[in-house]
Amino acid sequence: MSADQEMRSPLEISEGVRLFRDRLERAEQSALVAELREVARRAPFYTPAMPRSGRPFSVRMTNCGPLGWVSDRAGYRYQPTHPETGWPWPAIPPRLLDLWDEVSGYPHPPEACLVNFYDAEAKMGLHQDRDEADFAAPLVSISLGDSCRFRLGGVERTDRTRSFVLASGDVLVLAGPARLAFHGVDRILSGTSTLLAGGGRINLTLRRVTKAG
Repeated sequence: MSADQEMRSPLEISEGVRLFRDRLERAEQSALVAELREVARRAPFYTPAMPRSGRPFSVRMTNCGPLGWVSDRAGYRYQPTHPETGWPWPAIPPRLLDLWDEVSGYPHPPEACLVNFYDAEAKMGLHQDRDEADFAAPLVSISLGDSCRFRLGGVERTDRTRSFVLASGDVLVLAGPARLAFHGVDRILSGTSTLLAGGGRINLTLRRVTKAG
């Protein structure tokens, strides 16, 4: 096995959880950040709010793809337009579609790419991604910028959790029995990357929303 193949072979953390360490090299990360700047120019980052309470998230977010995930007082949902501008979401960059084809093991393309920006103080509580109609499709998560302490549990909120670091260029896949695993971000490890000029972390989550066919 070549060094390149070793780098791209996933670490099997648990059943259905595969971690590709350093899957994206620095040049690929920089190119992707440039593409995300264009996404954000057309679909600006905004602060979502919790259903009912209206409490703001600590992350800012945007989306690309035919559908985008949003959260506000009305609830969690997917919709084809930006909640503030009313414009359709930009297309998913081709390099992300290629990455999905390489690591997802799923024959149909993603329909949404959620883009979360974490500053030094942001975090994400344990949650399941279950607003999709097709749980046969995996979640593919890409980390850019500062590392984070990621927490992973089981399919029940009371299941035991474990934590590990996700660094810039890492790709995490939750599939099969882990597709509905609870997960979250405990904290951002500031200063661990120079990829983003102002620091912080970008997380991309590729998702299939509807059932194919």
